[in-house]
Amino acid sequence: MTEARLQNKIALVVGAGSRGEPAGTGYAAAKLFAQHGASVVLVDNNRDRAEATEREIIKEGGIASIFVADVTSEDDCQAMVDACRERHNRLDILFNNVATHGSGKVTDVSSDELDRVFAINLRSMMLACKYAIPLMKASGGGSIINVSSIDGLLTGMHPNVPYAVTKAGAAHLARVISVHHGRDNIRANCIAPGHIYAPFVSAISEDTRALRKSAAPLGSEGTAWDIAWASLFLASNEARWISGVVLPVDGGLLAATPLAVYDNLP
Repeated sequence: MTEARLQNKIALVVGAGSRGEPAGTGYAAAKLFAQHGASVVLVDNNRDRAEATEREIIKEGGIASIFVADVTSEDDCQAMVDACRERHNRLDILFNNVATHGSGKVTDVSSDELDRVFAINLRSMMLACKYAIPLMKASGGGSIINVSSIDGLLTGMHPNVPYAVTKAGAAHLARVISVHHGRDNIRANCIAPGHIYAPFVSAISEDTRALRKSAAPLGSEGTAWDIAWASLFLASNEARWISGVVLPVDGGLLAATPLAVYDNLP
């Protein structure tokens, strides 16, 4: 075990299952939270993946338990928070991480696609927060971390309206919660990952991967661990006076003009 920055904290990590390599953000966050002292409730819709994460945490001397849920279901969102109450009698950290792709321009996308992407990417976060906040309040406060995307902050030429709009919603959801529940000592923040290499994009071509690496000023590729380290900070007492922010973790991509790295592109 490493330095216990989350000692005695209870963390609910949504989408915590392991898919192997490359690591996903939920898995990486769950591992780091446990390594730094938190007891972690691992939520995933796939028990085998959740058990893989649980085994690794326990092997390292951490504390973890599993809750299988479909977070598009309000009943399941309520039940996963109830599990925190029953197992630990408190909740200090909520890590909202589940997402899916959604393609098309606004003129192309079908109603079914909109409903699917909104349910997974945004409705699930709102429902998780709906049930987590009362338990956090009763626990004396806590930290909510939503995972968004740089696509929720700026618009690219690739048409992915359902994804981009829901990721923008994840960011603003954190802002409104930070205002409405600040007096409950609840902090809410959002992380906007840039071009990280994770299961979400593991099928991309090597050419596309090389271009993504070169696009940001740092000229390198991010991983799920970069998101997890930022999440660990926001979850900890070190960030006790940080709330309502959207933190890009993107290698400097959003700081650059569109042609800033032109000479460094492959």
